[in-house]
Amino acid sequence: MRSIILILTFLHLVFQSIQGQEWKVPDDKKGRLSTFAFDDNTRMAGQKLYTLNCMSCHGTPGKSNYLNLVPAPGDPATEKIQRNNDGEIFYKISVGRGQMPSFRSVLTSDEVWNIISYLRSFNKLYRQQVKSVISSTAYPGSTINMFIEHISSDTSIVVTAYAEKESSRVPVTEAGIKLYVHRTFGHQVVDEEKVTDKSGRAVFRIPEKMHGDSDGNILVSARFSDEDVFGTSSKDTVLAAGIKTIPVSLVAERAMWNNVRKAPIWILLTYCLGVIVALSFIVLVMVKIRDIYIVGKYLENKASEN
Repeated sequence: MRSIILILTFLHLVFQSIQGQEWKVPDDKKGRLSTFAFDDNTRMAGQKLYTLNCMSCHGTPGKSNYLNLVPAPGDPATEKIQRNNDGEIFYKISVGRGQMPSFRSVLTSDEVWNIISYLRSFNKLYRQQVKSVISSTAYPGSTINMFIEHISSDTSIVVTAYAEKESSRVPVTEAGIKLYVHRTFGHQVVDEEKVTDKSGRAVFRIPEKMHGDSDGNILVSARFSDEDVFGTSSKDTVLAAGIKTIPVSLVAERAMWNNVRKAPIWILLTYCLGVIVALSFIVLVMVKIRDIYIVGKYLENKASEN
């Protein structure tokens, strides 16, 4: 039994040692660059995304209030994280490791770059390099674009990918494409991954009861599954393809997080009962103290008479 415990302890220490090793990024991923320049708008968007997806573990940049995990998430404002180049940070956010989840299916490429834009605002020495053209190894020298349309007759969304070079345009074929709907906390996958046909089209079926905003609009995002081959091009489009949904206020009904007027009845009754019990106990104690006082007075008078 003792030997088993020693073996398990050794394996645990080895696992912790491996987890604590330097996170190395493949060489072909290090040079990746954003296709747009960072500015105040990208930083603001990145701050919102960081707050939703990253702050719970990494804490507030510059405050060193990250969670005590193994390996430590670290403060993204520190020199240790800031010395990573843009491609390395992009890879680590996208792929994840250990207790850090992969955000590849949660965030679009542009959203990851927005987060990096926000993180770089804590580095005064940072100077951005921008990739001017979205290129593809499958279509060298071309710019890859997408077009999204909603076919209401058969409740489908069609994504058309094409490569443009000078005055020519050709369809992007045999490319895996994923389609997402933007939600408050991440993205909802629409249908399964589709592969473009000879005309560069991929057809996605809209799930039943796809909730939209009050007008039935949904914000969809299409991007390539293999960005290394087909480029980092993505397309965001608002489509009237959802069900009209009127948001319900979280404080409209009785709930534990509501105010006193809208608190659940059982909580109000329990609170009132507790107050009554506490007051009854106080009154009982005061009555007993009074009885003790009366008995003491009686015994004192009796003693003085004798």
